[in-house]
Amino acid sequence: MADLSVDLCGLELPNPFVLASGPLTWNAGAIQAAFAGGAAAVVTKTIRPEATINPVPHIADAGRGSLLNTEGWSDLTAEEWIERELPALRERHGGVLIASLGHTPQEVAEIVAPVAGAGPDLLELVSYRAEDAAPMVAVAKEKASLPVLIKVSANWPDLLDVVKACLQAGADGVTAIDSIGPTLRIDVETGQPLLGSFAWLSGRSILPISLRVVAQIAQEHGVPVVGTGGVAQAEDAVEMVMAGATAVGVHSTPLLQGLGWFEKTLARLDRWLEKQGHSRLADLRGLALPHLQVAMPHTPLAFTFDPDLCTRCGRCVTVCGYGARQLTDEIEMLVDEELCRSCGLCVTVCAPGALDTLETP
Repeated sequence: MADLSVDLCGLELPNPFVLASGPLTWNAGAIQAAFAGGAAAVVTKTIRPEATINPVPHIADAGRGSLLNTEGWSDLTAEEWIERELPALRERHGGVLIASLGHTPQEVAEIVAPVAGAGPDLLELVSYRAEDAAPMVAVAKEKASLPVLIKVSANWPDLLDVVKACLQAGADGVTAIDSIGPTLRIDVETGQPLLGSFAWLSGRSILPISLRVVAQIAQEHGVPVVGTGGVAQAEDAVEMVMAGATAVGVHSTPLLQGLGWFEKTLARLDRWLEKQGHSRLADLRGLALPHLQVAMPHTPLAFTFDPDLCTRCGRCVTVCGYGARQLTDEIEMLVDEELCRSCGLCVTVCAPGALDTLETP
């Protein structure tokens, strides 16, 4: 078996998966179930002094593994977390508990010490306002001795500057990213917004965005990053690690598929690593970063075609917007070099791998 363990801010996780803050982490019982299901670490719903009152409804399936939500923070008060929920998790077995706190420096100052004293291993700070992030970190580091993660949003235009300020304030790592928004979906049968208003998007749709942010933070700062947003399968987790993530946050997919997702995905991840000849997942961290190209090449692509692998699905022909590609009845691939623009889309849609490109010098 491959070694799936990772080190997050000095704490060893038996596998990379962190159940991010959300409905599946609403109280101690739900968190214990997540640990039992295979999550190596779990982040509580975001704790604030007062409980939220969520609109009804506030979560909707947005299709293709994505969700919309208008959900607030925890619907338990900070007092309930400090006196009941966090102490109930002290006897957990093998799991790292991360307490999520928000949303302002004043609120963090009020609750961080008693929350930290109630038993979590790490703190994660989250705010809707970029300007509050670094001050929240500063007050948390002043009043508590636990490692601190700052959760950042891709909605912030000065994201890397915010991360730098948070690290200077003492943050030990970063959770990237929060859900994306505001967004909108409409029920065409009724003409009504799906959740009655603008909403926040999570799940598979945001994976390319979260990967970009993780890679930027890893390139710029080289700090521990919990890559969160859009991971739905083992290969997505590998992408996150290759982009520079230390651990991998998930929530939408386990919420849609159940906590059995962890065991299934860990088994698939182990098989993938073995098949690829990798003994340790951590060895793949940042593997893609040296290949991020600053100056994009313009040399035309050289294509290869294996008729024995071709299933004659015709996808490569269909997606060629320039009409440059044809597949004959004899399974011969014809390409009009004058029409081809070397966009590469045809290769990426070829599921069996019959169509590929040669490395150019």
